[in-house]
Amino acid sequence: MEDCVNAVGVDLNTASASLLRRVAGLNATTAKNIVAYREENGIFTARKQVLKVPKLGRKAYEQAAGFLRVPESKQLLDHTGVHPESYAAAETLLTLCGYTTAEAASGKLDGLSGRLERYGVQKAAETCGVGVPTLLDIAKELQKPGRDPRDELPAPILRRDVLELKDLKPGMVLTGTVRNVIDFGVFVDIGVHQDGLVHISQVCNRFIKHPSEVVRVGDVVRVGVLEVDEKRKRISLTMRDLPEA
Repeated sequence: MEDCVNAVGVDLNTASASLLRRVAGLNATTAKNIVAYREENGIFTARKQVLKVPKLGRKAYEQAAGFLRVPESKQLLDHTGVHPESYAAAETLLTLCGYTTAEAASGKLDGLSGRLERYGVQKAAETCGVGVPTLLDIAKELQKPGRDPRDELPAPILRRDVLELKDLKPGMVLTGTVRNVIDFGVFVDIGVHQDGLVHISQVCNRFIKHPSEVVRVGDVVRVGVLEVDEKRKRISLTMRDLPEA
């Protein structure tokens, strides 16, 4: 499991404590503190915010940072496996290859490898101030920023009057796609750019040990809105006692 986590990384805003503790540099205490900080302050919007988590020091951050993905960050590189220490090199590489930040953010970097070869890998590495292996790793990550197999899941059937967080009201019943199933609940994409959480106690009317007993990633489900916290960007949902469609 550790090898898998450290190969693909984890979403800092949805990962459970049990998953986070498998990230290099983190332990049971810091993993629980990350979840507690997230629940208290809302989602992380930048990778460096992890430094505010109690008992998570600079050394642990340096070890873990490259494996912690923050899809909600405005910094493209926070979506990738590029380590913060290599951000300057990554930005220089984009410039050398003639790409803008906007192109990178939109995923239009399929030709990066070809441009890098034409420029000269060794020359680019020297200009970026990193070794060739590191440069090639950076290029690989830049060509798949934030890509997630779950992005290929069925799109939720959206309501035209619900486009943003502010459009949600308690009592609404919506259709969404299950994006993640973790120990304490289910994250559902309802089309407002922020997944809602169905706590395990709200998944069904019977006792279950884990949400995976009822749903799996990719399922299209009906959910009811329980609560919306716009400031913390948190949406509480339920799958229990919904009116007939």
